[in-house]
Amino acid sequence: MSKKTALIIGGGPAGLTAAYELLEQTDIHPIVVESDTQVGGISKTIHYNGNKIDIGGHRFFSKSDRVMAWWQRMIPPTGDPEKTDRVFLTRGRLSRIYFLRKFFSYPISLSLSTMRYLGLWRLIMIGISYTKASLFPIKPEKSLEDFFINRFGKTLYLIFFKDYTEKVWGEPCHTIDASWGAQRIKGLSIRKAIAHALKQIVKKDQSVEQKKTETSLIERFLYPKHGPGQLWEVTAEKIIERGGIIHMQTTATQLHWADNRVTAVTIHHQTTNQTETIPVDYVISTMPVKCLIQAMQPTPPAAVVAVANGLKYRDFITVGLLLKKLNVQTNKRIDTQLPDTWIYIQERDVKIGRLQIFNNWSPYLVKDPDTVWLGLEYFCYEGDELWQLSNTELIELGKAELAKINLINPDDVLDAVAIKVPKTYPAYFGTYSQFDTIRTFTDGIDNLFLIGRNGTHRYNNQDHSMLTAMTAVEAIKTGSTDKQAIWSVNTEQDYHETKATQT
Repeated sequence: MSKKTALIIGGGPAGLTAAYELLEQTDIHPIVVESDTQVGGISKTIHYNGNKIDIGGHRFFSKSDRVMAWWQRMIPPTGDPEKTDRVFLTRGRLSRIYFLRKFFSYPISLSLSTMRYLGLWRLIMIGISYTKASLFPIKPEKSLEDFFINRFGKTLYLIFFKDYTEKVWGEPCHTIDASWGAQRIKGLSIRKAIAHALKQIVKKDQSVEQKKTETSLIERFLYPKHGPGQLWEVTAEKIIERGGIIHMQTTATQLHWADNRVTAVTIHHQTTNQTETIPVDYVISTMPVKCLIQAMQPTPPAAVVAVANGLKYRDFITVGLLLKKLNVQTNKRIDTQLPDTWIYIQERDVKIGRLQIFNNWSPYLVKDPDTVWLGLEYFCYEGDELWQLSNTELIELGKAELAKINLINPDDVLDAVAIKVPKTYPAYFGTYSQFDTIRTFTDGIDNLFLIGRNGTHRYNNQDHSMLTAMTAVEAIKTGSTDKQAIWSVNTEQDYHETKATQT
C-alpha cells in the first residue's frame, strides 16, 4: 500500500492501455473505474442471442509499430481459428458507397463502373470543379466544407461527402471545424485515391507493406476472432493478474483538487450504491471533458466551465438485424450476399448512415453461417426524436429503410436488437473553437492526464487513443508534467512511432 496510486477513469482502449503500461514500466498501482458492465468502451463486443456486434467497426491496423506489436502481444496474429479462440484473423477490407441505388467504390476511383453510374455530365463537372479547386484553393480552410472542396472539388463534395457527413454530425459542413478532416482523412485526396487505384492495377506483390498507404486506403487489417472487445477483455485479465484493480459499474463522481494537483477521487459503485473517496497520486482520465469539468471540486474558473458546458457530442445507435439472406436489387439482378465490411449509405431519403455486414468482419461473430448479420448505424443527439424512439420502433425503422433502398426483404428478418451509445463522437462545433481554455486549465494540474477520444475531445482512432495513454505513462514515469506530447498524437501527417512521443 506504500506504492503510488493512479486512478484511471474509463476502461476503454486508452484507459486499459494506461493501466497495463503502468504495470509494465513502473511500480505505480493502477485502479480503473468503468461505468459499464463490459470493458472496451465503444471497442467492446456486444453479445446478443449467440451473435456478436462490433459498435462502429474496428480495424486493427496502425502505422505505429509500437501499437501493432502491443496488439499482437495480447492476441497472436497466427494460429488456427478452429482450434484456438485467441487469434487475430487477417481480413480484406471492402467499403463502398451506396448512392443512386448503386454501389460506388470507396474511396472514390474513376473506374469504368463509377464513370458509367455518374454519367458524362457529372464527370465533366467533377473535372472542372476539381481543376478549379487545385488552381484556386480556399485559404484559409475555416470549415470542413473548405477542407473537402480543396481536396475533391465542389461537385464531388456535393455528391459524395456533404450528405453523409451531415448525417453523421447533424450540422451543416460549413459550421464544422476543418480540423475534423485533419483528424480523420488528413492525407486523402482525389489525386491520392487515383494514384492508389493505379498502383493496384500494376502491382504484382499484393503483400506490399501498407505503412506508406493512407489509412483510408488500406486493404488488409487484423481482427480478433470474436470482435474488438476480445482484445480488451484479454488486456483486462492481464491487468488483474498483475495486481491492477478494475471496478466495473463504477463512476468517478468528484475530483478533489488543490494547489494544481488532484488529491482524491470520489467514486460511486452502482451495484452496491456505495461511494468511497480514494487518495491519488495521479489521475488519468478518458471520461468526456464536459463531465470531467463538471465533476471537479472546487468548481473550476467560470470561463472553463462555460466552454465545457458548450461542448457537444454526437450519439450513436446500432440496429442489429439477423436475416435469412439479403435481397439486394441492383443492375437488374438480386444478390443474397455482399462482400463488404461496411457500406456508406449516401441516399438522402433514409436516415441510416452506414451498414455493417458482420459476417465479413469475422464469421465467428455470427452463430449460424447460413444467416446474414447486419449492423445499421444511425447518428443522433441524445434526447432528440431518433434517440427517443423505442427499441421496437428503431427496429421497424431499420427494416423499412433497408427495404426502401432495395437491400432487404423485411420478411427475411429473423431477429433484431437496438443499442444506444451516448457521447460516441466528440463534436468539432459548439464551443470547440475555445477548447484551449480547457486545455490550459487541465494542463496546469500537474498530476492530471487527459487521454483517449473523449478525454481529449478528439475524434481519434483506437490506435491514437492508445498512443495518448502510452505517452501519458512516459510522462508519469519520467516525472514530467508537460502534456504537449499527448496533444501532439495524431496532429502530424505521420504517426508518432516508438517513443510514446490515427480505425
